[in-house]
Amino acid sequence: MEAMIERCAGLDVHQETVVACVLFGPLEKKPKTSIETFSTTTTGLLALSDWLATLQVSDVVMESTGVYWKPIWNILEGSFHLVLANARHVKNVPGRKTDVKDAEWLAKLLRCGLIESNFVPPEDIRDLRDLTRYRKKLIHHRTSEQNRIHKILQDANIKLTSVLSDIFGVSGRRILEAILNGEKIETDGLRKMVDWRTKASITDIANAINGRIRRHHRDMLRYHWEHMGYLEETIEELEKQIDQLLSPYRKEVELLDGIPGVNKAAAATFIAEMGVDMSVFKSAKHLASWAGVSPGNYESAGKKKRVKPHKEIKL
Repeated sequence: MEAMIERCAGLDVHQETVVACVLFGPLEKKPKTSIETFSTTTTGLLALSDWLATLQVSDVVMESTGVYWKPIWNILEGSFHLVLANARHVKNVPGRKTDVKDAEWLAKLLRCGLIESNFVPPEDIRDLRDLTRYRKKLIHHRTSEQNRIHKILQDANIKLTSVLSDIFGVSGRRILEAILNGEKIETDGLRKMVDWRTKASITDIANAINGRIRRHHRDMLRYHWEHMGYLEETIEELEKQIDQLLSPYRKEVELLDGIPGVNKAAAATFIAEMGVDMSVFKSAKHLASWAGVSPGNYESAGKKKRVKPHKEIKL
């Protein structure tokens, strides 16, 4: 294999240690090897950075091992040209596997230019990605709590879902709060709770909430209701932080928002996952493959096999 990089390093990353192998020397000759092991504490990683700088390393490669590569990336970013390799693409020949051999194998592949780096967005985009993914998780948790409230209401024979399209709308929330507080809901009071846009009649709603609710039901409803309220407050705070991080990308958000079916929340997710610099992708086809929306190409003996689209690991 023809060498392309004079001084490069391969890092075998673990939770507590990182093994570094540096290959250096003229491209036409067999490279010299230097191997060291460092701690993954900040002090250890700074020592790793100084050691690499002393050996005048220009390029560094590491595998995308869980989240353990991230602190190393944060320390070395800006000082070296970093390459994040997909573990599936750099597997060594089975047998005699050690941390040193793994680091040396990565360094050899990098020296010959045989590793294609995964896409790692800038720091502000990575922060935005964390927020949008966490928002998605919290929205799922909120939906779970709402489903649990639905279940308790059915157990108490309260049929709000039969008369209200959304029991967590304005009218539904007012009625649910009254039920939680143990209030006796009269017709006049119910009329004040129900929004004028509600299609169901007051009589139908009154019949729907005439159930057999017990103290146990109210307790369970209160647990789910309070947790749902906490999740909604947290989601609102996340929305504010996301909006602040999107302030430099208002133009991109407006362009994405102009696509049918894409709102501002979806636009934020697009930017968080793909960034705004499309030059990091070789082509539109490469971007589609990275996003997992294009099928693979498998052909054997002149026959093309049917395959599902493959979703790349998002970091």
